[in-house]
Amino acid sequence: MTSSWQRLAVFVPTVIALAMAAFHLWVVFVGAPELFYFRGTHLGFGLVLIFLWYPTLKDAAGSARIVGGVVDAIMLLLSVSAIGYLFVEHDYILDRFAYIDEPRPIDYVLGVGLIVAVLEATRRLVGTALPITALLFLAYAWFVVGARPGELLDQMYLTPEGLFGIPIAVSATYMVLFILFGSLVERSGTGKLFMDFALALTGSAAGGPAKVAVMTSALFGTVSGSSTANVMTTGAFTIPLMKRLGYRPAFAGAVEAVASTGGQIMPPIMGAAAFVMAEFLAVSYLTVIMIALLPALLYFLAVFFAVHFEAKRLGLKGLPKPDLPRMKEVLTERGHLFLPLFVIVGVLVAGFSAPYAATCGLLSVVPVAMLRRSTRKEISVGVVLEAIVDGIRNSLQVVAATACAGIVIGVVSLSGAGVEFSAFVIGLAQDTLIYALILTAIAGIVLGMGLPTTPAYIVQVALLVPALVKLGVEVEAAHMFVLYFACLSAITPPVAISLYAANSLSGASLWNGGIAAMKLAATGYIIPFMFVYGPSLLMLGSWDSVLMATLSAVIGVTILAAGLHGYLLRAAAWWERLVMVGAAFVLIKPGLATDAIGIGLLAVVLISQTFRGRQPQPAEAGE
Repeated sequence: MTSSWQRLAVFVPTVIALAMAAFHLWVVFVGAPELFYFRGTHLGFGLVLIFLWYPTLKDAAGSARIVGGVVDAIMLLLSVSAIGYLFVEHDYILDRFAYIDEPRPIDYVLGVGLIVAVLEATRRLVGTALPITALLFLAYAWFVVGARPGELLDQMYLTPEGLFGIPIAVSATYMVLFILFGSLVERSGTGKLFMDFALALTGSAAGGPAKVAVMTSALFGTVSGSSTANVMTTGAFTIPLMKRLGYRPAFAGAVEAVASTGGQIMPPIMGAAAFVMAEFLAVSYLTVIMIALLPALLYFLAVFFAVHFEAKRLGLKGLPKPDLPRMKEVLTERGHLFLPLFVIVGVLVAGFSAPYAATCGLLSVVPVAMLRRSTRKEISVGVVLEAIVDGIRNSLQVVAATACAGIVIGVVSLSGAGVEFSAFVIGLAQDTLIYALILTAIAGIVLGMGLPTTPAYIVQVALLVPALVKLGVEVEAAHMFVLYFACLSAITPPVAISLYAANSLSGASLWNGGIAAMKLAATGYIIPFMFVYGPSLLMLGSWDSVLMATLSAVIGVTILAAGLHGYLLRAAAWWERLVMVGAAFVLIKPGLATDAIGIGLLAVVLISQTFRGRQPQPAEAGE
């Protein structure tokens, strides 16, 4: 009897997950139903699967298990009833005057019930920080602003402003399809392609395994958009290799964590926050990709050079060439697996929507894998179904987080807290942009420590972005600025999720790994200031200004990495390190004068290092 229940407990959520995937694919080809039907069905699927796959008590015995089962049953009942009610009473909800007509008693019961279910689902998958944040915002609206219970219920449940607002719309429209694509791509053997490609390209160079970690994380970032997933996928291979080569465990874990964190900002498939950004900016996802491209490349370039300079300073060699795959063989055997990525970009460039592009990419994975015998064997009906179920499981965190973030956004728009907070930030910064940027960066990291990237970004958009825009920052630059610092919280102690994952593989302590990660990612903390002061890095402006800004930024991040790691052409003296860091900061602000100063300072270091290299070395004793 027990085994029958166990089989049923596996079979039922599997069928529901496949139905959820089928629903989202159906929407792409047929068109989305009315707002409440579409977003409600998406949220309903997500909540049901969360309470089935993540029960309250898994291992407790006796009465505790019974209590846990009752709680799960109540949560399931609340979720299905509250969303089903919206479908059954759809005409009533559309015809009533929101914020004027008093809700029915049943509206209060089911609305509060759905809020409780969303908070509990978020707690199970994301942790306590986001539900507590949502509760604090609700308390602020009720006790400080004085919002009536009916107003709050309308905002959260009976209008598309709270639970069914922009965040959950992004999850329903974009994220499930892109997460399914990433899951299927990983199962098709693309992971081996990424690893072998990076090994063939950089494995034999100085610090080869560390450079492999950077490259594979960048490549995985193009399909996963998840820093922790990147760490656990590529780090299991690269971290032991780095330690074997001679890197300290803290540095090995930091390289993987920092590189993997960049996956959330690496086009074409960025983290969930990028899709939310497209909605907030009211632009296509292709526009967001264009905005994000140069900063993402600068980020990985900076990490790559940091790894290179550290390897040169420590005298670390690469892997023996005979042990590495050959590039020709890699591309011949598995190069075709890059095609689904090109399909997505091509469909976007052709002017189609992001969901349609994700679907085309998804549908291309299996035919592409079948092109060659070497990858054909990795694809079967069972593998495809498992990838779909895993993709849906991976999307549940996004479903819960975006629904819960909708509560925060709903309170902000109802109470006007965003305007008040913007005025507070501007007043605190004394109308000085650099102070406002520093305050925003600190707030972004602090928020990101407690919240996943997407809700952390959403809260900042509501509270901080308006202040930056009022101080003259381009709206695209303001959004990218807060997104970067929400991402960087994943490697900033004391709460550094990606770093925890990497340290579990490297064996390093949190603080040793954290210091190494912040040193490696130092340029990542600077890049957002670069594109705020030079929006050309976001492809805003003429091509000549974009080219000049890019060249200046490339030099800046390279010499900053050199200054921090103490190596350029050779090991740097203390004053050379200071000059290089100073030159990098000068190059942050665009303009011919600042660029000339930065280049001049760099020339001083290059002349010094070249002259030192030509000096005869003192003879060793005994020679």
